[in-house]
Amino acid sequence: MDIRISPSRLAGTVDIPSSKSCAHRALICAALCCGVSHISGITFSKDIEATIDAMTALGASFEIDGNSITVHGITDIPSDADIDCNESGSTLRFIMPVAAALGVHSVFHGKGRLPERPIDIYKRELSKNGVRFISETMPYALTGRLEGGRFEIEGNLSSQFITGLLFALPLAEKDSEIILTSHLESRPYVDITLNILKRFGIEITENENVFFVKGNQRYIPHDEMVEGDYSQAAFYYVANAIGSGVMMNNLLPDSVQGDKRIIDIISRACKNAEIIGFEEDCSDIPDLVPILSVLGAYGRQRSVIYNAERLRIKESDRLAACADMLGKLGGNVTVTSDGLIIEPTGRLHGGEIDSFGDHRIVMAAAIAALGATDDVVIHGAEAAEKSYPDFFRDYTLLGGIANVIDLE
Repeated sequence: MDIRISPSRLAGTVDIPSSKSCAHRALICAALCCGVSHISGITFSKDIEATIDAMTALGASFEIDGNSITVHGITDIPSDADIDCNESGSTLRFIMPVAAALGVHSVFHGKGRLPERPIDIYKRELSKNGVRFISETMPYALTGRLEGGRFEIEGNLSSQFITGLLFALPLAEKDSEIILTSHLESRPYVDITLNILKRFGIEITENENVFFVKGNQRYIPHDEMVEGDYSQAAFYYVANAIGSGVMMNNLLPDSVQGDKRIIDIISRACKNAEIIGFEEDCSDIPDLVPILSVLGAYGRQRSVIYNAERLRIKESDRLAACADMLGKLGGNVTVTSDGLIIEPTGRLHGGEIDSFGDHRIVMAAAIAALGATDDVVIHGAEAAEKSYPDFFRDYTLLGGIANVIDLE
């Protein structure tokens, strides 16, 4: 699907979709309970549907009523499970150790760039603790049962590996230690995991670089309201910085979501209604990089994004994709070894850009188009459905001009 966006100004109030990070975690915890939980406020997307399908394959059941889900936790564990993760890295990395802890012979499938995203940490650490990888590439086939024990994890690769183990190890027979061998990046995502685990009755203790997890714990049914997603709200915060006037509902002021930092970044980057520029360490906020690159492109001074090298292995190489997108719209962006340097050019112009199949590139481009001098065509705009299926509906309701086109 190709969409033509004309310059405009967004105004009005929007309900921010539920946090994808929180929703993944709440649904997994509820599925691991012995009993019934109710998860409300869910915004459905392809990634969330992948997690629901995965936990269904492991024996849970889900009754959907609007944006609420009644989750019947796993009672009969299957001996085998075929798990389709679609393009969701969270689903793959969260559920792989869970399936192993349940002792399920499981096969994990995926598409898009998911087969390229590394799971070497799991191959190494799970294999030391009772699990055998039958296949080295996707589809990944695992057998055996995950035992407790010692797990040494590099904190600078992806916090998703730590979250996956935090879900799984309470189910193991033995106590466990997760030892971080390097600085933990994306720390806020682990905080989200720990908060939700606690609400479902799981106890984790932490001491410096070690998480201690007691085995033989039981997940306790809990009703959870999923909060709004600061990752998605960031697109509207940047739209406001370049001239829109959007008010946002569903956001918790005291949220532990790391992407809430968008508020502070914009307050520092903008002075007297102008975007001055910024320098930002994005090791804890990688999902903000595409929209921060748009903020920088409208700046009056150089902006620098650094410590974001892990973005090369997302749905696209997001550093290259951001540079390509903004370059085709008149921006001046240089890709560095770990980030982006964005030089001021005055104003973006129109043009045609590729989504690279990446939802965050699509939405960032739509915001960039608001202040451009001419129309912007986004090829492959359907990629937004991965995390925010109603993005263009909300965008147009707020006054944005976005039309599906046929270029043939």
